[in-house]
Amino acid sequence: MSVSEEIELTVIDDGDRSTITVERGTTLRDALRDRGFSVYGTVSSQLNCGGRGLCATCTVEVDPAPEPVHWHDAAAVRFGYPRLSCCLEVDRPMTVRLLEKHVWGQVLPRRTDAE
Repeated sequence: MSVSEEIELTVIDDGDRSTITVERGTTLRDALRDRGFSVYGTVSSQLNCGGRGLCATCTVEVDPAPEPVHWHDAAAVRFGYPRLSCCLEVDRPMTVRLLEKHVWGQVLPRRTDAE
């Protein structure tokens, strides 16, 4: 009988910071959704690929960013896009920033302090 290892994640959602623990090997998308966090925008919360890495709507910012294992994730790293939470497996403590989205999975521009 093996004992699962719990890993601590810091989640930043609209400026609020929470700490959650998840089992090592859990998909980040599933870990966040299971704890009431949304990785989707309004439309994509109902219409998405179900975590198969096809719709690109479950994007998050992650620090430290793990090495990409999915083609879309590799492109995100190369071009500086947010990462797909469905393609990230929790294997170490990290900070996850949920992104404000509109329409499909499009990320809204970041607000500056001057706005």
